[in-house]
Amino acid sequence: MQAFAMTKYGGPEVAELREMPKPAPGAGEVLVRVHAAGLNPVDYKIREGGLKAILRFPLPAVMGNEISGVVEAQGEGASQFPPGTRVFARMPKDQMGAFAEYAVLPEKFVARVPDGVDMVAAAGVPLAGLTALQALRDELHLTPGSRVFIPAGAGGVGTFAIQIAKWLGAEVVTTASPRGRELVERLGADEIIDYTTEKFQDRLSGLGGVFDLLGGDDLLAAFDVVKPGGKVVSIAGLPEPVTARKDLGRGPLLTAAFWFVSRKLRKEARKRDVTYRFLFMHPSGPELAELATLVEAGKIEPVIDRVFPFAQMKEAMAYLESGRAKGKVVVQMAEE
Repeated sequence: MQAFAMTKYGGPEVAELREMPKPAPGAGEVLVRVHAAGLNPVDYKIREGGLKAILRFPLPAVMGNEISGVVEAQGEGASQFPPGTRVFARMPKDQMGAFAEYAVLPEKFVARVPDGVDMVAAAGVPLAGLTALQALRDELHLTPGSRVFIPAGAGGVGTFAIQIAKWLGAEVVTTASPRGRELVERLGADEIIDYTTEKFQDRLSGLGGVFDLLGGDDLLAAFDVVKPGGKVVSIAGLPEPVTARKDLGRGPLLTAAFWFVSRKLRKEARKRDVTYRFLFMHPSGPELAELATLVEAGKIEPVIDRVFPFAQMKEAMAYLESGRAKGKVVVQMAEE
């Protein structure tokens, strides 16, 4: 089968379209004929070796972390999604494999694509949608009346986060450029700060929570806009001990390593009586089914910036890495 695989760690040149063996489903797994796959920053971070301390893959490794497609075969004990079922999923953390004509994964991570939702739109949901859901509902515990800051609301995760926060009843503040303002307004943002002319920390204070999508100096500044006792959840900062234990299920060694690398960041949060949490999202079929229901009901709209044919996989990755996308970038392997 055709697949987009990395042969070593490094820049864009280490990944290419090549022939790879077609996978076969094992116990509890399904084989999916992939129709489309979503692209995410984690894809090139893995390729660059930025996550080698957490995730290592036998090389060459088929890249990609979220898919939509049709079940072609079931492994022993897999019975929930018979052949012919339209499905979408976030691949297992330790596996990848979405950028290929076929992918195998445990059926517990799979959900049905709702009728009326096309495969391209479905491919952009799993990773960003689950990340936003887990951050906002499970970590920040948003409820009606909550006020949350979600910077970079026009990005892949941001577009889902705004909509999920509104579904949870929260008031949403976000940042956007003039080019992205119309989009975040349409998605429901209540207050929009133009980051090209204004710093968010000059306008905001006393927030209950922040969902940080930027890291760096913006993450440090986020601590200053949260009220004492509030919480900052990040997917762009540095991992901390809870990440190792709760998100990755790892032991004392990685927990200690994350304690060390995040010590300064956690110290800055403690100075302001703020809790800092780095989230490494987990795949979940049941939670993805919840998102499917919201998409079907029109509560969440998958925002797709560009769709590339699979033959232009390198161009799709380059576009993602440029940082210009508003919403998700998707590659299409097959027509429905």
